[in-house]
Amino acid sequence: MRKIGILTGGVDCPGLNSVIRAVVRKAMDEGYVVTGIKNGWNGLIENDMRVLDLRVTSGILDRGGTILGTSRIIPPLEPEKIALIKENFKRNGIDALIAVGGEDTLKIALSLYKEEGLPVVGVPKSIDNALSGTDYAFGFDTAVNIATECIDRLHTTAESHHRIMVIEVMGLHTGWIAVEAGIAGGAHYTLIPEHLVQIESVCDSIRNRHRHGKTFSIIVVSEGTQIEGYERRVGDHSLSESPRVGNVGELIANLIEEKTGYETRVSVLGHIQRGGTPTAYDRIIGTRFGFKAVELIVENKFGKMVSLHDNKIKYVDIEDAVRKRKTVDRELYETAKVFFG
Repeated sequence: MRKIGILTGGVDCPGLNSVIRAVVRKAMDEGYVVTGIKNGWNGLIENDMRVLDLRVTSGILDRGGTILGTSRIIPPLEPEKIALIKENFKRNGIDALIAVGGEDTLKIALSLYKEEGLPVVGVPKSIDNALSGTDYAFGFDTAVNIATECIDRLHTTAESHHRIMVIEVMGLHTGWIAVEAGIAGGAHYTLIPEHLVQIESVCDSIRNRHRHGKTFSIIVVSEGTQIEGYERRVGDHSLSESPRVGNVGELIANLIEEKTGYETRVSVLGHIQRGGTPTAYDRIIGTRFGFKAVELIVENKFGKMVSLHDNKIKYVDIEDAVRKRKTVDRELYETAKVFFG
């Protein structure tokens, strides 16, 4: 029987298990055996795998994280690791591989397809929604819903104590979570990496709210946001040089309190946005993506990534998906700006 391997790479997010479950069900219907590769690309490097069947994948649809585990590997891979991947791919009789992940995972998949000839299909996973080639990546809807709920809860304490509340959400390079959660949560200002922040403009907006009798404000900020005149550093590196994230929420809160005199607090949502039960939408999208990935293998369409366009499941070249990041739509941000102040 032909065999499909599946791995989940990079950081975890809700919806991964729905993809795994759908791949197993669809692949078995098509006459394939499915091998689950443990801990992302490390599973192929270390030959750590397990057979997946209906029993193993029963009851995982509503679980967060991934039953296969994951690891984060930054491309490019070293030659010795590529050699091990190719050896274990052949040793285990894998006929095709489904790589579920974000930018780094899919860049490795693309390299193995183009340079080593491995038959690979990609599935987009990104709570940041930063992958080009698809309208949505699964995991994003859950992250937005979690952030929105947190903003709703922080509204009440901000209003009760007459405070400015700065809420830092994920989004190192793009501000999709901040914008959509900001709109849904009624934020009074949303700050994102796509636009350099002028802190005086933010403070002027807050002062104006106070002049009109509004004694609290909600500021939502993406973790990768840059502030004009203030270089954020992590250790000996500027933010642009470092993969880690500085405490932008804390910096903005301190600047607002210093410049306005209004009591300001910061809440960093962090990894809570990645955890827990996936929304119904992410379960459905994950399931549809998993089905399509198997269909691409059956049709021998490799080097492709499953994608969502106009609510239709399609596919694009992986190369197009990872060529550049998908930044926040200008029209969407203009909608958010209507409610600033």
